[in-house]
Amino acid sequence: MAAAVDTAKAEKGSLRTLARFLPMLWPKGETELRVRVIVAVALVLAGKAAVLAMPFAYKAVIDGMSAGTTAAFGLVAALVVAYAGARFAGVLSDNLRNAVFEKVGQDAARRLAGQVFRHIHSLSLRFHLERRTGSLTKIVERGTKSIDMMLYFLLFNIAPTIIELAAICVIFWIKFGPGLVAATLIIVAVYIAFTRRVTDWRSQLRREMNDVDNRAIGRAVDSLLNYETVKYFGAEEREARRYEQAVEQFMHATVKNEVSLAWLNIGQSLITNAMMAGAMIFTVWGWSQGRFTPGDVVLVNTLLMQLFRPLDMLGWVYRNIRQGLIDMEAMFVLLDTPAEVVDAPDARPIAVAGGHVRFEDVHFGYEDGREILKGLSFDAPPGTRLAIVGPSGAGKSTIARLLYRFYDPTGGRIMIDGQEIAAVTQASLREAIGTVPQDTVLFNDTIGYNIGYGADQADQPAIEAAAQGAAIDRFIAALPEGYDSMVGERGLKLSGGEKQRVAIARTLIKNPPVLILDEATSALDSRTEEAILATLDRLARDRTTITIAHRLSTVVNSDTILVLDEGRVAESGTHDQLLARGGVYADMWFRQAAERSVEEAAQAAE
Repeated sequence: MAAAVDTAKAEKGSLRTLARFLPMLWPKGETELRVRVIVAVALVLAGKAAVLAMPFAYKAVIDGMSAGTTAAFGLVAALVVAYAGARFAGVLSDNLRNAVFEKVGQDAARRLAGQVFRHIHSLSLRFHLERRTGSLTKIVERGTKSIDMMLYFLLFNIAPTIIELAAICVIFWIKFGPGLVAATLIIVAVYIAFTRRVTDWRSQLRREMNDVDNRAIGRAVDSLLNYETVKYFGAEEREARRYEQAVEQFMHATVKNEVSLAWLNIGQSLITNAMMAGAMIFTVWGWSQGRFTPGDVVLVNTLLMQLFRPLDMLGWVYRNIRQGLIDMEAMFVLLDTPAEVVDAPDARPIAVAGGHVRFEDVHFGYEDGREILKGLSFDAPPGTRLAIVGPSGAGKSTIARLLYRFYDPTGGRIMIDGQEIAAVTQASLREAIGTVPQDTVLFNDTIGYNIGYGADQADQPAIEAAAQGAAIDRFIAALPEGYDSMVGERGLKLSGGEKQRVAIARTLIKNPPVLILDEATSALDSRTEEAILATLDRLARDRTTITIAHRLSTVVNSDTILVLDEGRVAESGTHDQLLARGGVYADMWFRQAAERSVEEAAQAAE
């Protein structure tokens, strides 16, 4: 019962996927592509006409050569030429059809791939944190590859096969009577039923194989992305074993899939050869009774062979269509995943003049029942420097994520220049904010590309000016390939300080009115930190700056310092005011000062 329900759900899902897919055969607003579809269909019909004419030419040749006939050599030779011409016409129409239609399939794949890619980027940070990158890219890859294949199969395999079956049944009815037609239809129905039943079973095996494949790929990508962590803990062998276990599971799933394919091919071959044998025996019997000519035996044989060829392909096509539907269904599920943060229907671009940032009684939690911010309120006037400090887990980095609108607060409002950020477009909001994050992740491209990423189509002079402003221009000049030097996967060829300067440079190119420094120096040593801080000070001039920091030494010059504790503001004031108060901030300051003294002593000893 449960299996039947699962099958019904799978069929319903496949029908929905097919309904979304079929309009791609007739792309809206694309006249050229529609003309290509029409021409391709015309070539299909012409090809089938040529193929169906071929057996009659073959029959005429055999009858012309039969004993007791006096047909001239020239006539028989002409029939042979006609037979060969029909074969060539079939091949010619098929290849012209493929050439004409290729652009339709590729264009559909391009448009849907672009749509999915844009949608993935529109999904929330929560979605991306919960999904494995390797599995996600595999879903998109399989789904987009299925589009062209599905269009091709539906238009050029299934439809022509139905046309050919109908034509052969008409020929059989006229030439050999209704008995052969009935037998042909019954055998074809048995063949289709058997193919569908076994293919449905194989589709479930294929789903399981894809799931295991996704896990194996996800495991490999995750391990390689965390290459350094693996090295730190000497876990190469452990990771290799876990990957081998995932691959072993994939191996077992693949073996089951291939064994099921063998049984499917055996069953299909048994049915088609039984059909061939029955029809041939019937025709030979008719010949022995004087009802049919030797050419009729050849005609039936040739027509059935031509029918068997697409029927044999039909099994393969059906399997691929089912697999394509599975792959596209996964992609459509991804495409239908709702974005957690969306623009309001009447959202307008934000207009930022001074960059006045204000949080009003903001509540937020990543999970139900676990609130991170508990009525947070603060005000950062235009052009001021606001620092946010506190212990780990107090909600400091959450403030930056909410300001960027990676998440929406569960309560309260966030304002910039009097405009609630939930009422403006996300694109304009993020254009108005720049950030230098704690962990700078770079693209595996050139250092010039990574700096220029801060602004669309940044030119070389702007990139060099930003590098100079971030005090990384001398380092780049010393590289053999200069700005064309590759930074490696996630920028791992650069040191922590160099990556931070690249992050500063691309923020300089963006030139935002609101700047967030999210633990921008926490991963650096004291000497590098001092150099980076001087650069950050230049970056923060003439703009509203929110500094999220663990090291209090980086925020002593801030206009206001907020001390967060358990999602609330515990203290606020300048550095001197907070020290004089002798509260949480003062305790953190003196504790870090002692740790800093130990670190400086250790560096001096080196």
